[in-house]
Amino acid sequence: MDMFTGMLKALIMGVIDSLRGSVALYYLDRNIQERADQQSPRRRSQNVGTPNRRTSHAAQTLRKPEGPKVLWRTWQCCFLNGGVFWLSMVVFDYILLLLKSALYLMFGHNPNIGLSVWGWMELILQWTFGALWLLPLFLLSKVVNALWFQDIADSAYRYSRGTPQQFSSVSKLVADTLFSIVVQALFLIQTMLVSLLPIPVLADLMSLVHMCLLYSLYSFEYKWCNMGWELHRRITYIENNWPYFVGFGLPMAVFTNLSCNFFISGCMFSMLFPLLIISGNEANPVTDVCDSRLKLFSPVITISNMLFNRAIGSQGTSR
Repeated sequence: MDMFTGMLKALIMGVIDSLRGSVALYYLDRNIQERADQQSPRRRSQNVGTPNRRTSHAAQTLRKPEGPKVLWRTWQCCFLNGGVFWLSMVVFDYILLLLKSALYLMFGHNPNIGLSVWGWMELILQWTFGALWLLPLFLLSKVVNALWFQDIADSAYRYSRGTPQQFSSVSKLVADTLFSIVVQALFLIQTMLVSLLPIPVLADLMSLVHMCLLYSLYSFEYKWCNMGWELHRRITYIENNWPYFVGFGLPMAVFTNLSCNFFISGCMFSMLFPLLIISGNEANPVTDVCDSRLKLFSPVITISNMLFNRAIGSQGTSR
């Protein structure tokens, strides 16, 4: 009973911590600016009396400290994904509705012709809009969002924990990043397969748990990478303390499931994810409340290891 109570408290704390980013967003930039203002006189005093520095005065003036940008980056994410991407879909649906009404007025004497004409016209318009606007903008926004997310995460981490720790080598960083992408992609496929279970309630519950853990991994990954944690350590930490991380990812999983449209869910995720990054950076996860490890990532880790070992083995034999 005590373990169940601890798991429930950890889940509730995870939900609460995931919402703290919306509050921290508005004071984080101010705190970063205040710390920068406090450190700048100290740096000036250290530079006094040291004329034999290699950097010239012109180079020093060019190196101005960047101002806080967490709130600005968050608003940029909201504008790109909500004000441009999502709004364009709303406008397109409104235009389709106007065209449909106009066709019904034109073929009011013969509604069957109007229905047939509207059937192929709607399909052509949707495919054209999706191929020429939605898909390119979606891919572009993914790249831009990734840069802005990293910017938000680095600014928040420097304020709360200092300089990020780097991986020992560039090759290790690249390997960890590639392995993480493969694991997350396979875990998404595993989530879709779980949602096809014949028992609807169990399928929905397991799919929700999968998405909660995946969103938690997304959120904390920036912080843990800056701390120098490798992927296996990050996933083991989530699986050992799964009640907290299920709660942490629960609000995002619920919000993104409100719409069945893939693009709308992506817009909602991209608008809310900066808050989750800040929440993950500020959070102190509740640990050691459950004795059993939830090994949901183990199948995809095994498959990923097989794929990478086979790829490395094929490269070795080709040489």
